[in-house]
Amino acid sequence: MSQYTVAALYHFTRFEAPEQLRDHLQGVCDGAGVKGSLLLAGEGINGTIAGTRQGIDTALTAIRNLPGCANFEHKESLASAMPFNRMKVRLKKEIVTMGQPQVDPTASVGNYVTPQDWNDLITQDDVVVIDTRNDYEVAIGTFENAIDPHTASFREFPAWWEENKDRFHNKRVAMFCTGGIRCEKSTNYLLGEGVSDVYHLKGGILKYLEQVPADQSQWNGECFVFDARVSVGHGLKEGPYHLCYACRRPISDDDLIRLEYEKGVSCHQCITEFDEPRRERFRERQKQVLLSEMRGEHHIGPRNS
Repeated sequence: MSQYTVAALYHFTRFEAPEQLRDHLQGVCDGAGVKGSLLLAGEGINGTIAGTRQGIDTALTAIRNLPGCANFEHKESLASAMPFNRMKVRLKKEIVTMGQPQVDPTASVGNYVTPQDWNDLITQDDVVVIDTRNDYEVAIGTFENAIDPHTASFREFPAWWEENKDRFHNKRVAMFCTGGIRCEKSTNYLLGEGVSDVYHLKGGILKYLEQVPADQSQWNGECFVFDARVSVGHGLKEGPYHLCYACRRPISDDDLIRLEYEKGVSCHQCITEFDEPRRERFRERQKQVLLSEMRGEHHIGPRNS
């Protein structure tokens, strides 16, 4: 039986002094036994946390008491084991990095589409569907006929749009991401670029997988999540993927038997990305993890938060 509640959340609001909120949130989460990661910036808050039902409720109450957060929404799922190793509240310039200072989701965003109405929208001939997530996320699951921009980070999306926008002339644009936060920025960005008919999936893929039955779904594969569960499927059930602790990308059971795979050191996706001195450091880290396990202790890395 699942023991932990996982809460994914974001909220765009104006924090005049986010650095003054960090220690308070860290203290509340630590005291409630909650682990995970929260990002604070002048534009709001973003993160995923896990804990007991009581612990998560305590943390969510503290977040609702932040300026402008009284009505923020979050998404919940369950995990059979604690999916994070520690709790960290960090300060960032952006709660999701797009690198476009003019983008302001509090001013305007695209039209929200509920999970129940999403299928009808994305199957219409005049609609183009764009996945705004990173390439390694798209690789394990996406919506039927969705366009993959093949971006390694969200910061690359504006350049991709500029290079490809003529392909979508006279089309309505529907975008989606894991929980909805990227689409808040990407739809505002497109509105600023003069695209009038812009839509995004309310609550993101997670809300869709929670509410839309598998036999009615336009979703193929699994949804990558940034914690130890690695992926979830319909009903937000934990998926079959593992994590390469060198590059933080998802890997399948078949990938574990590939020659490029070395636990904690490399996989077929990152075998050429790190030099040998870096891989030696990964090996030493993995050695310390194994020694800790043999002693019945918990090692802080490879970390999931």
